[in-house]
Amino acid sequence: MKILTVIGVVLLLLGVLSFVVPVPHHEEHAVKFGDTKLGVQTQSSERLPVAASIVIVAAGTACLIFGSRKG
Repeated sequence: MKILTVIGVVLLLLGVLSFVVPVPHHEEHAVKFGDTKLGVQTQSSERLPVAASIVIVAAGTACLIFGSRKG
């Protein structure tokens, strides 16, 4: 299997997964007074923008096409 084909398969899978799997994001906001620390942690999950997912899928498809050519 050519390396370009493998890269194409990986990009295609990542692109398709990026449509449905959210990426977790953690933030911590804290204030420190001497030895005391007061803080709040926030957690959110966001998906990649649709345009980014489309670009990843298109790149994977292009790699598969160019990797399958006989040259």
